[in-house]
Amino acid sequence: MIAPDDLICLKAIALLGGLSSAVSVSSQSLAQELSISPQTASRRLISLENAHLIARTMRGDGQYVTVTGAGEEKLRAEYAAYRRIFETHDRQYVLEGELISGLGEGRYYVGIEGYATQFSDKLGISPYPGTFNVKLSPSSIETRRKLDAMEWIEIDGFTDHDRTFGGAKALKCSINGHTCAILIPGRTHYPEDIIELISEVRLRDVLDIGDGAQVTIEVTR
Repeated sequence: MIAPDDLICLKAIALLGGLSSAVSVSSQSLAQELSISPQTASRRLISLENAHLIARTMRGDGQYVTVTGAGEEKLRAEYAAYRRIFETHDRQYVLEGELISGLGEGRYYVGIEGYATQFSDKLGISPYPGTFNVKLSPSSIETRRKLDAMEWIEIDGFTDHDRTFGGAKALKCSINGHTCAILIPGRTHYPEDIIELISEVRLRDVLDIGDGAQVTIEVTR
């Protein structure tokens, strides 16, 4: 088992080119790279060498370091772990909050044919003429921010009878197995702890809940 600080040092050597060839590394240069003291850098090099993760040789112009096969395997294992964290395709985000009365913006959207048609075509949802609104718990606000990095579905703006309607974006999700979507109008003034959802059914009736009830929303990437 490699110590975390030693792994950081090993990664720094690899980034300097130590995976493909021997690179010139002094305790001073490594210390500067890692923002540590030269004494600490020297101890980490010794630790890595004792673990057979690097090989060191002395030349006339200084010390040269190469990452060994065992060292490369450690780095590959770390790389694989990060890939599992960031590249999984079935990661599920869970938002929790309290059902509240709506602010009205989303309901405006579902009542207009130009939007409703797009909800049906792009989301597979023929929306009930109303929205389901949730005030997120403090712990779910940060999770909500992470959703911004996901691929939202664009709801295009359009013009109808000389009137212009702005765009929006939507993200499919589910509540107790019922398909729905988070809807964010293009020009919205919602606080970040409020989300508005559309669904084919009146979720209040289907779930038999009212204002103040606790709700769990699941979003799968």
